[in-house]
Amino acid sequence: MTPVSNPARFGDYIVFVDESGDHNLAQIDPQFPVFVLLFAVMSKTDYVEQICPTLQRFKFDYWGHDEVVLHEHEIRKPSGDFLFLLQKPLRERFLGDLTAQMAALPATVIAVVIDKPGYVARYHEPANPYDYAMEAGLERVFRHLEHLGQTSASTPIIVERRGRREDSELELAFRRVCDGGNLLRKPFPFQLVMIPKASNSAGLQLTDLMVRPVALQHLRPDQPNRAFEMIAKKLRRGPDGKTEGWGIKSLP
Repeated sequence: MTPVSNPARFGDYIVFVDESGDHNLAQIDPQFPVFVLLFAVMSKTDYVEQICPTLQRFKFDYWGHDEVVLHEHEIRKPSGDFLFLLQKPLRERFLGDLTAQMAALPATVIAVVIDKPGYVARYHEPANPYDYAMEAGLERVFRHLEHLGQTSASTPIIVERRGRREDSELELAFRRVCDGGNLLRKPFPFQLVMIPKASNSAGLQLTDLMVRPVALQHLRPDQPNRAFEMIAKKLRRGPDGKTEGWGIKSLP
């Protein structure tokens, strides 16, 4: 990762990326045959002045400190620091406060949803779902930042590390896309930042809470999904208000 030496070149936005499901096409889990990569675009001003302080206050209220890292899985199936959620009154209060925080989150969401069985059936030699989703997502992030007049500055793309081999493959794919190997045939001024899974990043934690509801909406569209209804309000939209192709890219 090459640092940007001139601070004047830094943009006004930061992008966090998280995933739900795996990108294995050889053995597809019939219970969760989908892969979702979600991009949350946030203004740095909002992030510093609202998002981080609000999450810190939330953690102080429930743990007395802000070192706990929120994980959707541990909240859904309480363990570790979240065992107190087994108490119904505390769980209802906690979820209510967290829902209010997520509803007020100032972010623009872009999600790439890959139905793996359909993806395999459609393409003879399908690309790695993670690589495809990263490219499709970055193209839409670029378009969004272009609309905001931010494409002449460097924007950090924050992702979790997944392992030495996977990180190397991601960096190669990321560089290819940003060097012009994308449908727009344009260079993207993005800076890849990979951080450990245990990192106490407010942006990544909040992004983690949004990605599974998007996957569940695809898998069970007829079931109530209050979390997705809230996220849907943050999806990037086209001039006609539609989200498909803008805030949601579904394949096939």
